[in-house]
Amino acid sequence: MRCTVTYIVEAVRSAYMRIGILSDTHDNLQLVDAAVGQLNRERVELVLHAGDYVSPFVVPLLANLQSPMIGVLGNNDGDQRLISARFAEHELLSLRGAFAAVTAGGMTIGLLHGDDRELLQALIGRKAFDVVVHGHTHQAGVRTLGGTLVVNPGEVCGYLTGRPTVAVLDTVNRNVELLSL
Repeated sequence: MRCTVTYIVEAVRSAYMRIGILSDTHDNLQLVDAAVGQLNRERVELVLHAGDYVSPFVVPLLANLQSPMIGVLGNNDGDQRLISARFAEHELLSLRGAFAAVTAGGMTIGLLHGDDRELLQALIGRKAFDVVVHGHTHQAGVRTLGGTLVVNPGEVCGYLTGRPTVAVLDTVNRNVELLSL
């Protein structure tokens, strides 16, 4: 485990980063594989997953990422203990529970699923983070509220919108690109 932590810390220290963002994979293995391939082609240095893997068998596909991934749990994640155990089997994957505070590319990032609307609004409104990343609604969107960049990468699974997406954040210019899979 020491190698994993060291690698992630080293990866997030640089001032410039491209950070991949995804959420709501919901066991759609074909699209999870497509999302991993897209983020690898984008050469992101870190990936953030805002939850709703749903079951543990999606985790080995996420382990094909060429960069570290930090994830949180969502409201539809079933066997959370087994999902956590699958994460622990892969050196570059880290599961943080319901919330993660991440410092990467000179930015502070709050990462959560977003199903607790009051908590989500409080994190955005308190301006404690440069960026707040969430999922849950399956609706891709990027907006700035009171100086906080709010990113919902949409859904990887494509079940609700029919438009599977991921996002890439450039930490220098605070630009977020939504990419269709």
